[in-house]
Amino acid sequence: MTNEERLIDLEIKISRQDDLVDTLNTQVYRQQKKIDDLEALCLALAGRMRDLAASANQRSAVLDERPPHY
Repeated sequence: MTNEERLIDLEIKISRQDDLVDTLNTQVYRQQKKIDDLEALCLALAGRMRDLAASANQRSAVLDERPPHY
């Protein structure tokens, strides 16, 4: 194998590695965006659950009271 063939082979490998790195970076970016979206969704759902629990506590307090005609 001549030096020129070796150099061409190395250039091809570097080119493929650059393409792979770009592909992986894109994939990591997409995954991070999806993770961020899911975290925001979880926070919103947790807030909604707290609101529902608070409203349920208020309703149960009203249900436990004696009616005024007793």
